[in-house]
Amino acid sequence: MNRPKAALSVDPCPCGSGLGTAACCTRWHEGPLRLGAPDAQALMRSRYTAHVRVLVPYLLDTWHPDTRPAGLELDPSTHWLGLEIRAHQRIDDKHATVEFVARSRIDGRGQRMHETSRFVREAGRWWYVDGLVR
Repeated sequence: MNRPKAALSVDPCPCGSGLGTAACCTRWHEGPLRLGAPDAQALMRSRYTAHVRVLVPYLLDTWHPDTRPAGLELDPSTHWLGLEIRAHQRIDDKHATVEFVARSRIDGRGQRMHETSRFVREAGRWWYVDGLVR
């Protein structure tokens, strides 16, 4: 099947959603929808993409104030390879978890991070709280 030329030029989002960056995580990173991810899974995907793009302010701005570190340094030698969402569970209107595996390469060595992250919704906004690394 031939795809329209414009469809071929869409930059796929690093989070693996299958959408282009503008229709996916970038809208949560900047502009009028900034910080407005509609659910925990969208926030998780946007945070992964923020790691790929080294958007430290976004990562801190989406981390719940009660558990957020004072600062965050990302290793610039990290090459992110992909995100797999294994499970997304909305516990109630204010709590959710997302289990994921993020793959990367650091200094030529493959890495794998398997985590179940906790999210909370306050004042209509989803926040990353913390995660259990598996």
